[in-house]
Amino acid sequence: MNDKEEPKVDKEESIKQFGVPEIKDFKSNIQFISIIGEIEGHTMAGSDKKSTKYEHIIPLLIGAQIDPKIEGVFIILNTVGGDVEAGLALAEMINSIDKPTVSIVLGGGHSIGVPLATSTDYSFIVPTATMTIHPIRTTGLVIGVAQTFRYFQKMQQRINNFVIRTSNISSEDFFNLMNSTDELANDVGTILVGEEAVKNGLINEVGGLSKALKKLNDMMNNKEKIE
Repeated sequence: MNDKEEPKVDKEESIKQFGVPEIKDFKSNIQFISIIGEIEGHTMAGSDKKSTKYEHIIPLLIGAQIDPKIEGVFIILNTVGGDVEAGLALAEMINSIDKPTVSIVLGGGHSIGVPLATSTDYSFIVPTATMTIHPIRTTGLVIGVAQTFRYFQKMQQRINNFVIRTSNISSEDFFNLMNSTDELANDVGTILVGEEAVKNGLINEVGGLSKALKKLNDMMNNKEKIE
């Protein structure tokens, strides 16, 4: 065996860690980033849950911004939500990239997945995908004082402001969807399916993978950064 020969990639380990086998010969001017399962932030998700660690996504976003060979970023979403602070941090990072960015919601873009979907310059949702809009909630010990209530209010307002700033939905419509009482059996909020998300101004267009990639390539060719 040649000492300079690269070690073989353990495909089974690659699939376990990243969901896909490593393809060394694949080169692209697009940075593909998938956010799936639960968004794991300051605390670890349960061992029985599929999760995306936000500390793994941050270097990819930084690399996409500073690498001159990367001309666009493609975000694939199928998430149930998760850590609000981590999700909002990722959304702000995606939104601040000065290269064309496109997102596509596959399966679901729920809870904090909503601002992640709207954080890009242009967004897609497949016809069968769903998005759940609801107020933030927490688990564990909560101190029942006015300061806690005000903290949740501020946190919710941060999310609301971001979504309204990065999509075409009005603040009134978003508030009404978030606090609807006739959609969810044991909660408040609204589930939007495919075209409904577009009609409400949350997502730009209904479309699949090829349509979303074509849009990103068009934006890259035109050096277009949609404000």
